Amino acid sequence: MKFGYTIVYVPEVDASLSFFEKAFGLGRRFLHESGDYGELDTGATTLAFASLALGYMHFPQGFVAAHASVQPLGMEVAFVTADVAQAHSTALAAGATEVCVPESKPWGQTVSYVRCPDGTLVELCSPMGV
Repeated sequence: MKFGYTIVYVPEVDASLSFFEKAFGLGRRFLHESGDYGELDTGATTLAFASLALGYMHFPQGFVAAHASVQPLGMEVAFVTADVAQAHSTALAAGATEVCVPESKPWGQTVSYVRCPDGTLVELCSPMGV
């Protein structure tokens, strides 16, 4: 078994890709010509976005869309960075909403949380043991 993808269902795939490029400096791997699916260049595990229409096709009984929930969903995407405060500021400047300011944790990491315009909860954290 190998972890291959995290797919977030969003209102506008291109807008989510653009936000993640601007806010977190990630490159776009591709956007399907339909506009319904796109991926970021994130290394061995793919972070992808799919349209709400695809979500409803896969889950005809419905699902909780991250952007429609007042509170963040009980899952997050985490990015490791040496400068959490700067990454946090950059994400806010790109349009993210602050959830938790950068904070030093007892186990040695600095951690913050932002929520993207599409509703995705993102943790920004320093590497463990640094």
